[in-house]
Amino acid sequence: MLSQWAKNVSPSPTLAVDAKAKELKATGEDVCGFGAGEPDFDTPSFIKEAGAKALADGMTKYAPAGGLPALRSALANQYQQLGVLQDANPAQVVVSPGGKYSCYLAILATCGPGDEVLIPAPYWVSYPEMVKLAGATPKFIFAGDEQGFKVSAQQIVEALTSQTKLVILNSPSNPTGCLYSKAEMEEIVELACNKDFLLMSDEIYEYLLYDGAEHFRPASFGEDARDRVITVSGFSKTFSMTGWRLGTLVANPIISKAVASLQSQTTSNATTFAQYGALAAIENWDQAMAAVRDMLVHFDRRRLKLLYGLQAIDGVSCLRAKGAFYLFPKISSFGLSSEDFSSRLLEDEKVAVVSGHAFGADGYIRLSYATSDEVIEKGLQRMKSYCGKI
Repeated sequence: MLSQWAKNVSPSPTLAVDAKAKELKATGEDVCGFGAGEPDFDTPSFIKEAGAKALADGMTKYAPAGGLPALRSALANQYQQLGVLQDANPAQVVVSPGGKYSCYLAILATCGPGDEVLIPAPYWVSYPEMVKLAGATPKFIFAGDEQGFKVSAQQIVEALTSQTKLVILNSPSNPTGCLYSKAEMEEIVELACNKDFLLMSDEIYEYLLYDGAEHFRPASFGEDARDRVITVSGFSKTFSMTGWRLGTLVANPIISKAVASLQSQTTSNATTFAQYGALAAIENWDQAMAAVRDMLVHFDRRRLKLLYGLQAIDGVSCLRAKGAFYLFPKISSFGLSSEDFSSRLLEDEKVAVVSGHAFGADGYIRLSYATSDEVIEKGLQRMKSYCGKI
């Protein structure tokens, strides 16, 4: 009855954990939820007002498949200033219904049966499923906390085969919060150019940075890099617009044209009036980034509160994340799989975390600090009690 694609794809475990936590809360349980991967702040008011005005003005019809011309042009100008585009060509920018869909379109436009896609682990849970839906084969390269959760160029060399078509990079990372340095990124880009494979750079957390960290965009490393790198991002995380479903993709003209064509046959276009909210963010960049900086003050405080709390629990070790809003502590010392650890933690202490197994990294768990200080403090107390019992 089902296609091989439907049979082989797995549901999102991060969404499943969040749904389970909400289900328990609905029954009256006091659940500390660390599963959700979305900011717990409202969208900046001026962005909401722009979306509401677009609705009031009747901007409720189809838009061009690749996005509103004004939004694509504004994004192209911005990416030219960042060095991702050589010329501010709007045709190289595609606006999609969510960063997740932008990732999928990047993979679908470039990979198919017989192709291999190298995915550094720990990885975002959807990458392997997207690769499988494209008919290609995911191949994993593991980098644990001892190497900062970052794969080396040498590891990629060792994993390359004649079937390798694409390598996925995610910096800052979900689930680890790790950030590749400029030298590390340059080495991987040089390898891509020399060994003739494509890079998909998922930069959805590009502006959520701490400790003075800097984000480096691989497509900005020269003409060859711009031709070979597909840059994916969006508005969801930076501007707390997860429900608006707006992602972006920048690539060479051949790939971007193919992506726009695929989108025209699948979703038609991203929601029209939502794109006017995104346009307001780009056109009022200083105001938008001021809202982001305000959000980061809270995220940074929570990051350190959660980090120090986890490090104080016997048997738990945790690296200091430099970006996004996740920590990825190691819990292997307790002798449980990450799935058992997470399941029992939710059952016994009503603390919802995501098993590292979902990210290709058994022995770890992911906690999002996109939640309140109260939840973090209460969750840490419960987790300490739980770890003391096992």
